[in-house]
Amino acid sequence: MSPFFRKVSRILAVFAAVVALTTGNGTAETIESTYTKIQLQNCVQLETAAEEGTFGGSWECPGYKGQSVYVAEGDLRMFVSFGPSAADEPAAGQTLPNFNTVNDTLEWRLRDGQPFATILRWFPSYGDGGKTGSVLIVTQLKAGGETCQIARVDAQTNKNANVLARQAADTMAGQFDCSRPPETIGNAGNTQ
Repeated sequence: MSPFFRKVSRILAVFAAVVALTTGNGTAETIESTYTKIQLQNCVQLETAAEEGTFGGSWECPGYKGQSVYVAEGDLRMFVSFGPSAADEPAAGQTLPNFNTVNDTLEWRLRDGQPFATILRWFPSYGDGGKTGSVLIVTQLKAGGETCQIARVDAQTNKNANVLARQAADTMAGQFDCSRPPETIGNAGNTQ
């Protein structure tokens, strides 16, 4: 698809989302953000690191209004998922290909006070020089095998990365097919 049609497609998607947010009585749903911290020292450790091997452990952390946040580390890569069966959701098996860590601030997107997506900054490593990237990953919150990463935004090549990630959450979450890979939003940078 050409860049022009991609841009038109995204504009139409945003317009459709705005129209969809208006209810029959003319009032719009309220979409807002709230934030929690991922602090492993405040989490319940589910599995410990293997003595030999690459598994670093897994934790269940508190999230927004008791929402469970599953965090795992394996082969120097992080995995983050959400919900009552978070370890069994597709997000629990999704990560970036490079070694990575995650930020401790987790943004929850709320629609009328109910969480429907999260945005988390990941820091992938590039090369031997210790250089790291910054990628915002949007995860849809939908129980029953539908909690998965839906979008990735390179925060170093997109000046408006936070805006792009929120737009992706607000327009894609709840209807994304988790059998597909997450979409790259904006300039691709190092989102793969």
